[in-house]
Amino acid sequence: MTVPELDVVGIGNALVDVIAHADDEFLDRHALVKGAMSLIETDRAVDLYRAISPAVEMSGGSAANTMVGIASLGGRAGYVGKVRRDDLGNVFSHDMTAVGVRFRGGTPDAELGTGRCIIVVTPDAERTMNTYLGISSLLSVDDLDEELIADASVLYMEGYLFDRDAAKQAFRKAAEIAHANGRKVSLTLSDSFCVDRHREDFVALVRDDVDILFGNEDEIVSLYETDSLDDAIETLRDQCEISAITAGATGSYVVTTDDVVTVAAEPVTKVLDTTGAGDLYAAGFLYGLTRGDSLPRCAEIGGIAAAEVISHVGPRPLVSLRTLVA
Repeated sequence: MTVPELDVVGIGNALVDVIAHADDEFLDRHALVKGAMSLIETDRAVDLYRAISPAVEMSGGSAANTMVGIASLGGRAGYVGKVRRDDLGNVFSHDMTAVGVRFRGGTPDAELGTGRCIIVVTPDAERTMNTYLGISSLLSVDDLDEELIADASVLYMEGYLFDRDAAKQAFRKAAEIAHANGRKVSLTLSDSFCVDRHREDFVALVRDDVDILFGNEDEIVSLYETDSLDDAIETLRDQCEISAITAGATGSYVVTTDDVVTVAAEPVTKVLDTTGAGDLYAAGFLYGLTRGDSLPRCAEIGGIAAAEVISHVGPRPLVSLRTLVA
């Protein structure tokens, strides 16, 4: 087994966040539901993109946020996500490489544009999101970079990408590549609605292919169809080597076959935006794990990273996480 050059490589929906400011009249004029997140199709995405005022454009997506977090901590990260060779695809590629993440963009083999999340921020700081998955959702086995996956200590897979059969096959193949090279495989459940749609496949994936599982309380109890987190944890202990369960202000639980450890949350003066909290928790946890830290310390680093991102608007750290952890 070769020594890995990277700590973590992530696979997920490669989206560009397009953030613009507008008033409530703009929302009404374009029939946007204030504060909601809506999935939109191509024509709608093009119309909104043309209608918004000058906007900030930056790479986004759940697993991409996690890889950026690992880079901010001083770790070595890579990312596999599908973009088209268009303006927004160039934005995504540039952003990821600029922060030190090795990026593999997949094969741009479709007419669909690069995925984007058009975020309209009104004067009251409310965020109205319209997500166009575009080409990002078409990731398949052919888009995997076997060398990049084999080159990382941990593979990290984003549950949001799990909607298509081709993506499920890609997850299985990526896990196979990682394990064949002596690496660990991790999965984030992403969303309880995502779990509801794919419960049977997720349960099988966790049982057969996943070494490290991330999820919040709602996602874990949904996965095992129980109202009791304790019951879900007992099931997990037989299914997965390590599970990290976030519980908001309570902190997090680290579950292994032998133990369950509760780690307190980091104090936050004021919570402004919880977007990206789970993504950054996973970044901190995996950063610690790839450095041989104890599991409670991994959860502590995850809590520090999550606390930073919820203290401001936006899913990416605004300061170097390395300095906070140090």
